Amino acid sequence: MLKQKLQQKLLQKLSPQQIQMIKLLEVPTLQIEQRIKKELEENPALEEGPEEDEELRNEETEEEQFDEKDKDQEEFTLDDYIEDDEIPEYRLQTNNYSKEDEKRNEIPFSVGSSFQEHLESQLSLRDLDEKQKILGEYILGNIDEDGYLRRELTNIVDDLAFLQNVTTTEKELEEVLQIIQDLDPPGVGARTLRESLLIQLAIKDRTQPALKTAYAVLDQYFEEFSKRHYDKITTRMGISEQELKLAIDEILKLNPKPGSLFNDSFTRISQPIIPDFILELTEDGFDLHLNSRNLPELRLSSSYNEMLRTYIKDKGQKKEMKEAIMFVKQKIDSAKWFIDAIRQRQNTLLLTMNAILEYQGEYFIDGDETKLKPMILKDVAEMTGLDISTVSRVANSKYIQTHFGIFPLKFFFSEGLQTDSGEEVSTREIKRILQDCIENEEKRRPLTDERLTDILQEKGYQIARRTVAKYREQLNIPVARLRREI
Repeated sequence: MLKQKLQQKLLQKLSPQQIQMIKLLEVPTLQIEQRIKKELEENPALEEGPEEDEELRNEETEEEQFDEKDKDQEEFTLDDYIEDDEIPEYRLQTNNYSKEDEKRNEIPFSVGSSFQEHLESQLSLRDLDEKQKILGEYILGNIDEDGYLRRELTNIVDDLAFLQNVTTTEKELEEVLQIIQDLDPPGVGARTLRESLLIQLAIKDRTQPALKTAYAVLDQYFEEFSKRHYDKITTRMGISEQELKLAIDEILKLNPKPGSLFNDSFTRISQPIIPDFILELTEDGFDLHLNSRNLPELRLSSSYNEMLRTYIKDKGQKKEMKEAIMFVKQKIDSAKWFIDAIRQRQNTLLLTMNAILEYQGEYFIDGDETKLKPMILKDVAEMTGLDISTVSRVANSKYIQTHFGIFPLKFFFSEGLQTDSGEEVSTREIKRILQDCIENEEKRRPLTDERLTDILQEKGYQIARRTVAKYREQLNIPVARLRREI
C-alpha cells in the first residue's frame, strides 16, 4: 500500500565555488602545482601573472546584465558529493588517524605497475608454450603489491574458464606457479608467509647448520615459531637454545613482504615529500609561510574579458552570438571560481597552521617532544573559528619543514592525560615512555601490558591497562609473548 506524507529535510547548500575550495583544501603542495597547471591548460580565461587593478575594478563586467537567470548558478547539496568526499569518523576523533594510517605512518603513495612489469619481463624470458604464457600472465595479475598470490588456484581455474575461455587444471597452474616462484624478488608468488620464507631459504646454502636448522623450523614447526614457543622447538628438534637462536637470526634476515622491497624503493624515488609550510626560527620569533615557490600567481585573461564585452555589445544585432557569449562567460566564471578557491585555500592553511604554532609554541623552539601539549581538532577549530572537518582536511597529508626536521601536521595532535598532581600531559609522552620501557626490557621476559601499566602508574600516570594496550598497538609493538627472544 502506497502512502504519501510530507517531510521536512534540512540540506546544507554548497555552491560550486565552495565545493571547489573544499576539494582543493585537502590537496598537498605537490599535487596543487599539478592541479593549477591542469587548470591553466584547460581554461584560456585563466592566466599566470599578478592581477592588475583595472581587472579588479572591472570584475563586475557587463556580462552581469546578460540573462539575469544566470546569476542563480546551479547549487549542490552535501549529499551530491559526500559519497566520494566523506570524512571518516576517525578524522573527527582525537586520534586523527585510521588503522590504515597507522600502518603507513607516512604520507600515502599510490603503487604503480612497475612491480608487475618487473615480473612480466622476467617471465617472458622463460621457455614457455602459449598456454603457459596465458596462465603465467593471469597468475601475475593476481599477485598483490606485497608479492603474494592471495587467490586459490581452484578459483583461478574457474576464472580462466569463464572469463577467458581457457580450460586448465590446478596441476598445470601449479607448474607455472613454480616457475614464477623462481623469479626475482625471492619469495614472490607465495601463497602464505611460511611458503615465502621457505622459498627464500631454499636458494641459500643449506649445508650451513644455521640455515639447515632454520629451514627445518619453518618447514616442521612454523606454528610454534610464530607463537614464540621456543622451548617446544628445542625439545622436539633436540637442539640447544644457541642453535635455535642462530637459526632465528637467519629467518629474521628474510623479507616477509618480498614485493614491498621493490615497491618501496620505487615510490621513494618517484614521490618525494614536499613540505606545505616552511617555519624558520629568527631572532624576532617564528617566520611561517607557505611553500609556494612553484605556484604561479593567477589572474583573469584581459583579452577574454574584452572579448566578452565585445560579444555583449553585438548580441542585439546577431542572435548567433549568444552561444559565443555563454562559452566565454562560462570560462571567465570558472577562472574566477578557481582563483578565489586557491586564495581561500592558502588563507585557510595559514590560519590553521598559525593556530597550531601558537598552541605548540614551546615545542617548535627546539623540537623537544616532551613540550608537546595535548591538542585535538576541536582545539584548533575553536581558535580559528573553522569547522572541525575543515581543520581535519588541512591536517590530512600536509607537512611542515622546521629547523629540526619535516613533520606531518597530524604529528602535533594527541589526546591528553592527567598525572597524580593534576598536570595534563600529551599521550605522546606516554608513548615515548612505553617505547623506552620496551626497548630496555629483558627480551627473555618481555614486559606484559599489566606490568607496563604498573610502571606508568608508579611514575604518576593514571592509566588503564586497555589504554596501554591501545598505545602499544599504535606504536606497532606486538604483545609480550611475540617479543620474547632467546
